[in-house]
Amino acid sequence: MFNMNFSEAVYVDTNQVDWIASPMSGVYRKPLAREEAERGHATSLVQYEAGSVFRPHPHPLGEEILVLKGIFSDQKGDFKAGSYFRNPPGSSHAPHSLDGCFLLVKLHQFQASDLNQVSINTPSIWSSEHSEVLPLYQYGAEQVWLIRIQNSDDILSQLDMSASVELFIISGHARYGDIEMPEGVWLREPAFSLDKWHVKSECFIWLKSGHF
Repeated sequence: MFNMNFSEAVYVDTNQVDWIASPMSGVYRKPLAREEAERGHATSLVQYEAGSVFRPHPHPLGEEILVLKGIFSDQKGDFKAGSYFRNPPGSSHAPHSLDGCFLLVKLHQFQASDLNQVSINTPSIWSSEHSEVLPLYQYGAEQVWLIRIQNSDDILSQLDMSASVELFIISGHARYGDIEMPEGVWLREPAFSLDKWHVKSECFIWLKSGHF
């Protein structure tokens, strides 16, 4: 088990984490939280080298993916950077990437009753130059957003967030308390405080609340 105590805050600068080979050639991972080596609850950064193929596999408790770079593909189509999708419990797919891609992946974390299939292709916020909030999904207490912050805008205070927050810095820079958070930082905070959150100039994040 790795980072599976959800009552503790976890901070990972993924720039300082080495890639680990997956069971499939050309597919690498940076584990952020993991229940078991190849099954159960997992949050990871995943990299597909050009031409990589992952064997067909099921997701008993769902799969959530944000494409950060490149193009990710499966039998449903091609997903460019910025695409967000959720494959519900009981679904399966055969992923691959012709030119390579970089992903944020969450496995085995859906509520058993959450059977919604979601697919959002590269939204305009991905290339926006303005402060903006894009809701990606909501089910019960769980909420997911893409959030772009410009010029230190206090945009998080507009959200109806719970205290349990998970976020990933896609680009830019933020600070949480005494923690500097450049691009590539992942934070899971069970008692998130807006008073500790600061953005000096620009920051683009994926954020989930009410999930754990």
